[in-house]
Amino acid sequence: MKSLRIVRFTASILFLAFVAVSLSSQTKPQPGTRNHSAAYNSMAQKLDRIARNDQQARPDPTPTRITAEEASAWMNEGGVKLPAGVDQVRFRSQPGVVTANARIDFDKFTASRASYNPLLSLFSGVHQVVVVAGAAGANGQASISVQTLTIDGVQVPRMAMELFVDHYLKPKYPNVGLDTRFRMPSRVDTAIVGRDEVTLTQR
Repeated sequence: MKSLRIVRFTASILFLAFVAVSLSSQTKPQPGTRNHSAAYNSMAQKLDRIARNDQQARPDPTPTRITAEEASAWMNEGGVKLPAGVDQVRFRSQPGVVTANARIDFDKFTASRASYNPLLSLFSGVHQVVVVAGAAGANGQASISVQTLTIDGVQVPRMAMELFVDHYLKPKYPNVGLDTRFRMPSRVDTAIVGRDEVTLTQR
């Protein structure tokens, strides 16, 4: 569903750095399913509201607040089909900045494209990864700027991050970069990142 791409705002950090989440292939959320957490079901209901609001001639401008807990539950409980090797995704945020933490098996994630560049050897094995990025949305456009990437607490040089994106992501996702702008879906006009939440307004 097009509306489910709204998760892209909070999930884009991992997407842009090295996770390549395909939001367009998601299935319709199932709120109230016994196997899902309350946070997942709450996220599903909010996405359903955004989708229904998008169909209105004049969308209701009442903001929709998505919490970091809801976004994390959505990522980990099947709302997004994560790539092979990626799990335990968690989000936190403060005003204008989103932090994404995940456990990544790079050998599984990069299996489809071999590389002999020594800088890319950083991206092998199973590690805890943290990405910090600036994030904002206004006038229907979102902007994401990756600030830092750490693997097991060690910061990765920006040159290595750029090589990773160029080698593993851009062949499949040509618009992906460490600094990216994209049009927000479902007539979302503004997206304001706060403390452990993002507030979305449709117009």
